[in-house]
Amino acid sequence: MTTSAELLAAADASRAVSAIVDELERAVIGKRAVLELVVLGLIADGHVLLDDLPGVAKTLTARSLAQVTGLTFSRIQFTPDLLPADLTGATVFDGAGGFTFRPGPIFGQLVLGDEINRAPAKTQAALLEAMQERQVTVDGSTHPLRRPFMVVATQNPIEHEGTYALPEAQLDRFLLRTRVGYPQPDDETDLLVRRAERGTDEVALSPVCDAEGVLALQQAVERVHVDPVVARYVVDVVTGTRNDPEVEVGASPRGSLALLKLARARALSAGRDFVDPDDVKAVALAALAHRLVLRSEVWIRGIPPESIVERVVGSVPAPSWR
Repeated sequence: MTTSAELLAAADASRAVSAIVDELERAVIGKRAVLELVVLGLIADGHVLLDDLPGVAKTLTARSLAQVTGLTFSRIQFTPDLLPADLTGATVFDGAGGFTFRPGPIFGQLVLGDEINRAPAKTQAALLEAMQERQVTVDGSTHPLRRPFMVVATQNPIEHEGTYALPEAQLDRFLLRTRVGYPQPDDETDLLVRRAERGTDEVALSPVCDAEGVLALQQAVERVHVDPVVARYVVDVVTGTRNDPEVEVGASPRGSLALLKLARARALSAGRDFVDPDDVKAVALAALAHRLVLRSEVWIRGIPPESIVERVVGSVPAPSWR
């Protein structure tokens, strides 16, 4: 089990990340690339949005990640009548003549926000404070959240009635967005065979690390070297999204920071203590696509923002190490 007793070397961090993903694959079969992205989001100290169809293991992914990393887990089912106090907690009369703050589910270390787009704006604003500031404010008092802290939110793109579109400001707070997708036939067959042999719905996962180990991985990410040439490449890619004729609003500097954080996390997971351009290319879609606001005529034509990010990444010359 990985802990933070000492500073992790890049090779040790890479083995720890690989072990986490290996254990997650026992529950979520055939989706290693998605699991790697989610784990990168965790070690980069960010939040993840899983935007996909129902029944493709979005909730299972979040719950399994908490089990494997030893983080305290809480699940919030977002509904149209959900109030901010249902997330943050409330100050209640304790029966002894005083008042006590009773924490809500947002005080977990890994918080699953299920169907986040079903909550009204006021509730989403309370979640936004927790995601950005790592704290909640109740009755004028500020309560810090325990680190590490990560929100894994899910939303269902095919349901519209009773949903509220996430505002751009909240989408921008997610370090990355990804989709799980349907499994391949062989993987789905393997899933069914394993379920039949197991005799129960639940998969017993073993902790690979603990909260201190996650913090150690996050600290290791911060020590990954970024050459100024690579930093400029990140800026050029993000600037390309702003200048694209089909984009109304491109990625902000927060997008640049997110792209760099994910690229550093990917480099660490590969056992390197420096970022190369391939790291930036590999995570650009997940880090940038959800931050773009497309022109109305482009949106009507059904062009996904992912295709624009792909085009930008393909058109921006990557620096050479030669």
